[in-house]
Amino acid sequence: MPYFCGVRPEEFRQLEIVLPESPGVYRYYDRSELLLYVGKAKNLRKRVSSYFRPDLQREGRLRMMIDRIARIDFTLTETEMDALLLENSLIKTYQPRYNIRLKDDKTYPYLVIRNEHFPRIFPTRRLVRDGSTYLGPFPSVLAMRTMLELVRRIYPLRTCSLPLNPRSIAQGKFRACLEYQIGNCLAPCEGRQSEASYLEQIDAIRLILKGHYQKAAALLRDEMKLHAADLRFEQAARVKKKMELLEQYQAKSTVVHHDITETDVFSVAMKDDTAVVNFLHMQQGRIVISHNLEIARRLDEDEATLLLYGIVELRNRYNSESKRLLLNRAVEGLPAALDVQVPRQGEKKKIVELSWKNAMYFLSDLIRQRDDKQQESRTTRVLAQMQKDLALNHPPAYIECFDNSNFHGTSAVSACVVFRDAKPSKKDYRHFLIRSVEGPNDFASMKEAVYRRYRRLVEEKLPLPDLVVVDGGKGQLSSALEALSALGLDRKLPVLGIAKNLEELFYPNDPVPLHLDKKSITLKIIQQMRDEAHRFGLTHHRNLRSRKFIATQLTEIPGVGPKSAEVLLRRFGSVERLCSASPAEWIEAVGARRAEAIRLWCVNQHSAETINPEIPLADRIETAKTAMGGDQNID
Repeated sequence: MPYFCGVRPEEFRQLEIVLPESPGVYRYYDRSELLLYVGKAKNLRKRVSSYFRPDLQREGRLRMMIDRIARIDFTLTETEMDALLLENSLIKTYQPRYNIRLKDDKTYPYLVIRNEHFPRIFPTRRLVRDGSTYLGPFPSVLAMRTMLELVRRIYPLRTCSLPLNPRSIAQGKFRACLEYQIGNCLAPCEGRQSEASYLEQIDAIRLILKGHYQKAAALLRDEMKLHAADLRFEQAARVKKKMELLEQYQAKSTVVHHDITETDVFSVAMKDDTAVVNFLHMQQGRIVISHNLEIARRLDEDEATLLLYGIVELRNRYNSESKRLLLNRAVEGLPAALDVQVPRQGEKKKIVELSWKNAMYFLSDLIRQRDDKQQESRTTRVLAQMQKDLALNHPPAYIECFDNSNFHGTSAVSACVVFRDAKPSKKDYRHFLIRSVEGPNDFASMKEAVYRRYRRLVEEKLPLPDLVVVDGGKGQLSSALEALSALGLDRKLPVLGIAKNLEELFYPNDPVPLHLDKKSITLKIIQQMRDEAHRFGLTHHRNLRSRKFIATQLTEIPGVGPKSAEVLLRRFGSVERLCSASPAEWIEAVGARRAEAIRLWCVNQHSAETINPEIPLADRIETAKTAMGGDQNID
């Protein structure tokens, strides 16, 4: 009988001499009798007293838990393993706040062999204590269905729900159904198959479902030989096909090492407060079960402790009876009857590393998913805050911002940057070469860019943004509104302008600007958009000016006009690349006559170290023809 005793922390020193030095489970409660923590111990007195030693500095959640303890209960057990099993059961039942949390507590699919005459085999997620055999759990429905299809193709089983028993069968109460006609059932309902023969099939199926493929194959092989010995060759051929199905399925299992028999492999990977225990179950050198268990740390549990919890949970879940365990780190508390190894080299070490890689991959994926959810939650909060600060009808998930750049009215460009979910979407950025404006007219340039942008969106029936931001004050804002009004969008698109000096936000038809807190996330995002639009537009503006300057340089070459200069600029990109190119490349781009002019011009520019003016152009043309594939018409 277990022994229970309650105590308050302030009375603990008096009770310490009463606590037994025996295995058991202890439980901590707060003043409202809420269960805080369940723990197991090899020595209850030493383990419980370790929480209350005044010389130890406790921090974080452990300190908070100790401060809340108002009562301690404990239960004695025969062995440390019994304590571990009881602890696991209590944690799963009561889910104490400060205990680790086994996260994959979803209901996994099983295959049940029903406890009845002529047992049926079917999938289930509910475990009922009625004497039936439950095999699994399977990691997915697909894996379960694949196994069920395999056993049904090898062994004809009944799928009906008729209440079969010897008396009702003898009385002829049932008739065979279509499953018998197509060969999927041997009609035990009409007495065409004996219960003993049916149960032999069930025993073979149990072997397959537990991963003992070789034993099941041996039974089929013996059956095939018996049929062949009695000259029943058709029946022998059918059994042979069943063997082939089983071998094909077995071949899909991961082969690790043929010398390693029934073995459980466990490994743990941990980062911050999340850990994953991977479980591989091996039969005849093959991995037949693979499962990852997520564990959430609550206090200061180390990897060895979490691995121990995972081993107990997974072996119970899969009803594993393997006597050999391979682990990636040593643990204490497992039964002495188990052969527990932490291999350092050889094939067993490789298997443990494989298990650890599976655990690490699953852990990385969990952390990535958690980070994505946190980022998604942050984005939702940010957009909600922007909606509130800017008085919008809905969160601005899609925003576009415009800015202009020019140099004394020349090379005028406008840039449109796009933010989606408060982050730049660079693939959606757009440039506009201002065509209808002469001289430095920022207002007219803004009007043209906004008009062209949204005319195209309307024509192509693309989604419109939730908010339009223009870099500038009332003048730029009014120009953008004129463009939207011409398109009939002035009442559909919310627009605001941002002035650079005081970071004021201007709304249409509102003379009073909006001043947001300098630390506001809304203002920071709008500033980021404005700066990004300025950078993007200015970069394009500089590139355009540079190209025009180079094109102007190239038109100085005799015989090279604006069109030829554009061709050279597209082909070579800069004067340096042009002058370092080969005669064949010049000829291919603009012809032989202009190539000679380019050569002389580059020599005068002293830019091409690779050009030798002493080599006649005619010789270089012949060389170019040869390089380009023989005689060609080169102009």
